[in-house]
Amino acid sequence: MKITPLSDRVVVKMVEAEETTKSGIILAGSAKEKPQVAEVVAVGPGGLVDGKEVVMTVKVGDRVITSKYSGTEIKVDGEEYTIVRQGDILATVC
Repeated sequence: MKITPLSDRVVVKMVEAEETTKSGIILAGSAKEKPQVAEVVAVGPGGLVDGKEVVMTVKVGDRVITSKYSGTEIKVDGEEYTIVRQGDILATVC
């Protein structure tokens, strides 16, 4: 199944958080933070949103940092994705 976001929305897939600290301590599931780095899977067309023209600046394949608790989490074909507004994307990761 293919996901096609509408207007200024972006579909991202979160990058797995590290399970081991730099010093070698293995983290329990409850001790891990929610990942904020994600890979862009699909990008909406942009356009007129709330009376303002929105130009999409991210593209498929970009790695981005999102707001900590932003977006809507969905599961498609056993894979977990998050749909966020472009405004909830804080930065790209090089």
